[in-house]
Amino acid sequence: MAPKLKDPTLLKQNVCYINGQWVKAQLGNTFEVHDPATGDIIGACPDFDRQDTEKAISAAAAAFAEFRTKTGRERSKLLRKWYDLMMLNAEDIATLITWENGKPLADARGEATYAANFFEWFSEEAPRLYGNTIPASVPGNRIVTLKEPVGVCGIITPWNFPAAMITRKVGPALATGCTVVVKAPSETPFTALALAELSQRAGIPPGVFNVLTTSHEKTPQVGEALTKSPTVRKVSFTGSTNVGKLLMNQSASTLKKLSLELGGNAPFIVFEDADLDAAVAGAVASKFRSSGQTCVCANRIYVHRSVIDAFAAKFADAVRGFRVGNGFDKDATHGPLIHARAVDKVEAHVRDALDQGATLVHGGNRLPSAGAHFFEPTVLSGMTASMALAAEETFGPVAGLFPFDSEAEVVALANQADVGLAGYFFSRDVHRVQRVAEALEVGMVGVNTGLISDPASPFGGVKESGFGREGSMYGVEEYQVIKTITYGGMSQPLQK
Repeated sequence: MAPKLKDPTLLKQNVCYINGQWVKAQLGNTFEVHDPATGDIIGACPDFDRQDTEKAISAAAAAFAEFRTKTGRERSKLLRKWYDLMMLNAEDIATLITWENGKPLADARGEATYAANFFEWFSEEAPRLYGNTIPASVPGNRIVTLKEPVGVCGIITPWNFPAAMITRKVGPALATGCTVVVKAPSETPFTALALAELSQRAGIPPGVFNVLTTSHEKTPQVGEALTKSPTVRKVSFTGSTNVGKLLMNQSASTLKKLSLELGGNAPFIVFEDADLDAAVAGAVASKFRSSGQTCVCANRIYVHRSVIDAFAAKFADAVRGFRVGNGFDKDATHGPLIHARAVDKVEAHVRDALDQGATLVHGGNRLPSAGAHFFEPTVLSGMTASMALAAEETFGPVAGLFPFDSEAEVVALANQADVGLAGYFFSRDVHRVQRVAEALEVGMVGVNTGLISDPASPFGGVKESGFGREGSMYGVEEYQVIKTITYGGMSQPLQK
């Protein structure tokens, strides 16, 4: 049975939001969206193509001319109104997230609030976009800088956080005076369209916030329309490293500004002096959040050899307490994976590890009785660097435990990855805490915690995890350009 929304008008079928209007694809094509837990059809969305996308870009460009002139305080009030409406409708947003993404409703409620908080945060940043006065080296000159909006922005978001990945990008874009074209993920478009409905109610001017949907098959041409358009001056993308490289290559033709938040392979280190109970709680939160389907999930769990048996026992006991099921089931702690390809990858990583001598501590199997996209939360021990899980991001509910013997050894293992998004470690040695935090080649470090996301905290990676930062005081800079103004002849004597 389909879930009920308190406000059914938030579920937008067969239309996208372009230039303040609800429109269909010009060719009338649509694609179906399925519930990952049941396989049932949720509804249909327009299958936009290149020409549809170009119309959205034109709408954003036309709106930019006026929106950029609004004061920071005016933009702040718009974002604050949007935030208020998101909080007022948080339960319906959470319902849509669970319905099309699969995560348990409690997690979806957390995301709905987290997503709204980005609008609150950037509503407070909007009036404070300061430039500088710079002392000149030439007598009589005066130098000032202005921070201006970069222009029309193409926003490409993933399915794992259907609301928060949009608001984390759109919040700073609108705060600075940019306009946006959002390509919603084909797996989870209805949450994005609900945000569009609320933007209209909040009074966001037509053309400032545009949302288009497209099928998996047409996604490449829509992405190319955004990256190669000379009108689009910035692209922000969250997704895989391979796709990020493709988009960066396409964007080179117009030298766009880019923010790329790409794949991760997060190390999670438990030192011999760690509080094991705290480390287990942190590992559970980091590894199994959203059934392991986040880019900052722990992927390689390194545990000092002297405590690995004790840690494994406590960790497995915690995992045995999970209840896998439909996200709307009140007892479910973990939902399905997003699609069959995700299940296949998880299963392949488990089989590869077992074939190479790993020990299955818990789980390891599909759960066909629950549905086609369900996989048991799994714990493996005796992992080695030659196993696929050591080098590839699993993006699923599989925790592999790797033993280590020294600080230098584990830092070297942690840094072997080509990516560097997040890393975690647990220790009670204050000197080690500083040493290891500085030595890890990642953009974000969690020390004695498994949860690091916060609107106030800069989010982003290094190496092949991309570049740019989202959220925080730094998030607005990604949507700005600096203009320098030099005034000459300013040292004339005072007139008498």
